Amino acid sequence: MSEHVDDAAIYQIERPHANLWKYYALCCLMVFPAAPILLPIHWFRYHSMRYHFTAEGVSMSWGVLFRRQILLNYARIQDIHLQSNLLERWLGLGRLLIQTASGSSSAEMTIEGLQEFEVVRDFLYSRMRGVKDHPHASAPVTPSGPATAEISAPPAETELAGILREIASEMRSLREAVELRNDATPGGPGHV
Repeated sequence: MSEHVDDAAIYQIERPHANLWKYYALCCLMVFPAAPILLPIHWFRYHSMRYHFTAEGVSMSWGVLFRRQILLNYARIQDIHLQSNLLERWLGLGRLLIQTASGSSSAEMTIEGLQEFEVVRDFLYSRMRGVKDHPHASAPVTPSGPATAEISAPPAETELAGILREIASEMRSLREAVELRNDATPGGPGHV
């Protein structure tokens, strides 16, 4: 994943790239007998498709006669897949398949027609996991040792590290007590 995702650029994405219409037209022409029916359907889909990225979630809407809209909070996102077939790669496009814990094996939302699909994926992953840019994350680590890294860590991370050390120490003492008990029992550790 990229180190820094420009949030402002992601928030400005509202429509698919123009190459998506080319992709739709080429796909419709591949099934020539059905092209007169499929071309208008895909033309309306392309021209009505809208994306909206906010601080809380992402929404997608499309359709003229039958309008569909999907709203997903970042907290509901379980997994994100990138997909791009040969024709899409030739046009520089990709699509993001966003899955939730809805119980369905298919994607809840498919954001298609993006050229910057990897950047959008990284943005969504950072929101879904709750990762925020911290000033200390970009600070260089000095070669003076682990004590410096611990001092520059935020208080919550230092406290967590202390709790984990305490748990590890407790686990060591429990393991030693169990080993002493097994050695003291008649018949040794393998006796049942």
